[in-house]
Amino acid sequence: MLNDPTYDLSTAAARAVPFDAALRAEAEQFLYREARLLDTRAFDAWLDLWTPDGMYWLPHEAGQTSARDHISLFWEDATLREVRARRLSNARNWSQQPPTRTARLVGNVIVDGYDEAGRLIVHSTLFVNEWRLDQRTLAGLVTHKLDTRGDDWKIYLKRVDLVNSTDAFANLEVFV
Repeated sequence: MLNDPTYDLSTAAARAVPFDAALRAEAEQFLYREARLLDTRAFDAWLDLWTPDGMYWLPHEAGQTSARDHISLFWEDATLREVRARRLSNARNWSQQPPTRTARLVGNVIVDGYDEAGRLIVHSTLFVNEWRLDQRTLAGLVTHKLDTRGDDWKIYLKRVDLVNSTDAFANLEVFV
């Protein structure tokens, strides 16, 4: 997946969805649940939220259209997400002593529509307060492409456009 030029990174809806309060509430609850899993460091449950081919992307620049042709802060498939989750959870990981603590605030949730493959496109705003010996705040615009066709919703793509993505960062270990 990392080098697949056909992976669908589009975040514009191909088919609009009329306002549906129940669908919006379900989308909001999914995003809130994802944030809670990350804040409580329930990484196994968070990893289960993804499709097998799901990708996690933090582009370096706003408006970036390719993860292959331009540097990214993160471009992770299932294997890389799992490796990072295991590293964050490992008691012997010196860079996580003490473990990073986070609190996320998800807002401005917009159910945009469906992509060509029928995945639901949901936009939101995210603030992450991170503490590990010091405090920092990360903020950005998030787009989820969600596979909603089964019993459980799954993440096909999570794109996080940090407002300060081109700044120099100290270790960015947490999932945003």
